Amino acid sequence: MVGPTLFHRRKHSWPPEEFISKTTLQLLDFDSAAPPSHAWRRRLNCHANILKEFTITFREAIKMVRLGIRLWSYVREEASHGRKAPIDPFTKDNCRPSASQGVPLGGMGSGSISRGFRGEFKQWQITPGTCDPSPMMSNQFSIFISRENVHKKYASVLAPGQHGSLGKLRDKGISSWGWNLSGQHSTYHALFPRAWTVYDGEPDPELKISCRQISPFIPKNYRDSSLPAAVFVYTLVNTGKQRAKVSLVFTWANSIGGTSHMSGGHVNEPFIGEDGVSGVLLHHKTGMGNPPVTFAISACETQNVNVTVLPCFGLSEDSFFTAKDMWETMEKDGKFDQENFNSGPSMPSSPGDTICAAVSASAWVEAHGKCTVSFALSWSSPKVKFSKGSTYDRRYTKFYGTSRRAAVDLVHDALTHYKRWEEDIEAWQNPILRDDRLPEWYKFTLFNELYFLVAGGTVWIDSASLHANGNGQCQQSDLRNLDGKARGIDGKEQQNNLNNGDRNGIESNGLFVETSQADDEDDVGRFLYLEGVEYVMWNTYDVHFYASYALLMLFPKIELNIQRDFAKAVLSEDTRKVKFLAEGNWGIRKVRGAVPHDLGMHDPWNEMNAYNIHDTSKWKDLNPKFVLQVYRDFAATGDHQFGIDVWPAVRAAMEYMEQFDRDNDDLIENDGFPDQTYDTWTVHGVSAYCGCLWLAALQAAAAMALQVGDKFFAELCKNKFLNAKAALEAKLWNGTYLNYDSGASSNSKSIQTDQLAGQWYTASSGLPPIFDDFKIRSTLQKIFDFNVMKTKGGRMGAVNGMHPDGKVDETCMQSREIWTGVTYAAAATMILSGMEEQGFTTAEGIFTAGWSEEGFGYWFQTPEGWTMDGHYRSLIYMRPLAIWGMQWALTVPKAILDGLDRVHMSPRSRRFSHNVKVVKHKAKCFGNCKLSCSC
Repeated sequence: MVGPTLFHRRKHSWPPEEFISKTTLQLLDFDSAAPPSHAWRRRLNCHANILKEFTITFREAIKMVRLGIRLWSYVREEASHGRKAPIDPFTKDNCRPSASQGVPLGGMGSGSISRGFRGEFKQWQITPGTCDPSPMMSNQFSIFISRENVHKKYASVLAPGQHGSLGKLRDKGISSWGWNLSGQHSTYHALFPRAWTVYDGEPDPELKISCRQISPFIPKNYRDSSLPAAVFVYTLVNTGKQRAKVSLVFTWANSIGGTSHMSGGHVNEPFIGEDGVSGVLLHHKTGMGNPPVTFAISACETQNVNVTVLPCFGLSEDSFFTAKDMWETMEKDGKFDQENFNSGPSMPSSPGDTICAAVSASAWVEAHGKCTVSFALSWSSPKVKFSKGSTYDRRYTKFYGTSRRAAVDLVHDALTHYKRWEEDIEAWQNPILRDDRLPEWYKFTLFNELYFLVAGGTVWIDSASLHANGNGQCQQSDLRNLDGKARGIDGKEQQNNLNNGDRNGIESNGLFVETSQADDEDDVGRFLYLEGVEYVMWNTYDVHFYASYALLMLFPKIELNIQRDFAKAVLSEDTRKVKFLAEGNWGIRKVRGAVPHDLGMHDPWNEMNAYNIHDTSKWKDLNPKFVLQVYRDFAATGDHQFGIDVWPAVRAAMEYMEQFDRDNDDLIENDGFPDQTYDTWTVHGVSAYCGCLWLAALQAAAAMALQVGDKFFAELCKNKFLNAKAALEAKLWNGTYLNYDSGASSNSKSIQTDQLAGQWYTASSGLPPIFDDFKIRSTLQKIFDFNVMKTKGGRMGAVNGMHPDGKVDETCMQSREIWTGVTYAAAATMILSGMEEQGFTTAEGIFTAGWSEEGFGYWFQTPEGWTMDGHYRSLIYMRPLAIWGMQWALTVPKAILDGLDRVHMSPRSRRFSHNVKVVKHKAKCFGNCKLSCSC
């Protein structure tokens, strides 16, 4: 779709030569040691400014005061039970967020640790639903350099000493180490899932150092991408005239973040593994009944590299062997005692004490010679336990087992397989990186936004553990599930094809209904990710609508399993009472036929809808979003069995929406409260956002109904689409764009950036446009001219709401915010509509404000949104993954482009029927089916 000269007019470039001397780049040009041509770059001495959080206005505070009081009470009530509330704006971290993030470590779903661009290990998310942002400053790489016949020696931590906790005189802790790196000649280069740190003559002017950080995030590799491990490959180039002895040391505290290192009962022990891999295991005893964690730090011994360990040292003056002792040993000897490997497990640490471990790798680097030294880190926490008790095995245990010593096997395989990982990563990334038609900023931002699939609190479990301990089921007294009969919204039974003779391996089993898998390779486990680290809800569905393109393109089997989870949830009911905080009214936790807002927090899969601000069973966007996502995934993958499995839920979701058509015109209406993803932005009557989603869902349901053999329902949806489209255009189209809603409020004529979200999905799925091309392009141009270009000249993204006089809609906090994921989605819609230049200019505002050096510092922590003055709301958020919707728009799969004819519209009954038999045609091949049918 992108023309060959589209971006010649404006193409930013950040070549590595602007950060590293050409001589150094040439010296590092082997074994992937040099940073790539396309990457996000910073100097290590770059100032990491403190980020500014949003505040509500006085008028907004008055409107939300009752909600605030109820929310405060709810947060306190949850805390009294030892639980966190999913949304808690009252509790702040001691460590204020700053512009210091970098590429996180490890694969998906096994707990994550982030690493800042200056080298600090932070953002600890080992325990599900918790995130401690504080760095452990004892976790470092350090270097010790000496040369033959030269008195001068160098010893330094390989991170700039710019941290407030350092610099204490006469300290025997880490302040006694050599924090000698200025960072002026050291640079960081990020291209997720890898990162390069290049020390260009620091600390030794005659030694060039490259550290390459590698994590196993490999599309469609459902094994290695689950591994909690990372590799650090150091490349050393000696430009001096004498050979140099170089010792690198990797130090690590027995901690999972926060103050956990001081809780006591932790044990360290050395190990010698296979293929030269050796190091130290750090067994961490977690608190509050959480499963234990074992870290492994290791290095690979080769013919030229000698590995030694220090299994245990402390950070206090009372320690038997202190951090200062460790540093002085390395300065004197350049290694640890070889006998340390025979020391066995340490004594358990005492409460209040911190124990650490160190691995040293030493090598001689000849004059004008080169050397490679490899380290690895793993963290093995085989069990994941949620706060209400459900426990599961993580995905990687399918391959490594649940032994605490699996950490040894993980670092071994990381050190012996990382080159293959890199080959696979480069094969995936290079076609995009080498596409000269694409803007520079887009190439690396596309990959770097994927950080969230590691650092977004992801949990990936082995399917077998769902039922091994009786988990994955709810109490039948509270939850009613599929019983072979689907029911419409009036409660009448609807016949379907799930009778005893044609169930295709589907059976009622508590909340979720397991479907048979074709073979073991198709069983990729179950996957959760948070809405954000501040909004702690798993698989928030209205946001997944935007983010799901990333999973569909990179891990499609995971994406299908998420849709299966929601399909099964649609057909369930949980009658436990919940208080909704916005109005203070009570309702039930989950209504049959309604798509849940999320899969829960304290007991995901079993206790859904952790979100309790509004009653989301009355939201107007969730059900259409479910139908649209399912159809897109169905069309893109060609997985006909998936379509058959989820069809009863798709039909139930559509029928559920019938109740919201108040005037019998086949178009749903909103109910005068924020009943959609913009949950502070009230909607009256027909809305552009929900109305377009409904139109698109009618098309998608019609197309899917034909594929699974439900022709009556297909015709019904087509006819309703025609009626609803006419009603929506009559009520909202003003000749240039769609009004925000059909009400009479001061913002009813506002221009909403997200008004064509339904059109985004129809175009992405190969369906006909919901409006004619003129109306689509006119609307998008209006959004571009007003919401984008009148927002700081297009340098911040698209503001959610803009009045037609060019003033920002300040009806509520969300109308005046710029949402990162919504901006990416609008850009994708523009690209799909042939407006590529406007699309990339729109999205570039997010890069400029969030990722560029002149921006606000939101790299690797992209928030939900920011205000016009750059104040953020909700860091590390799911929705910005919508940038992969842009990539989808640029490379729409052939199955979409070639597959489906336009839906033929014909008149028929306007009401959904609850007495229609659904027929499956298993023999039909998806690729050969057409979306036309006769009357």
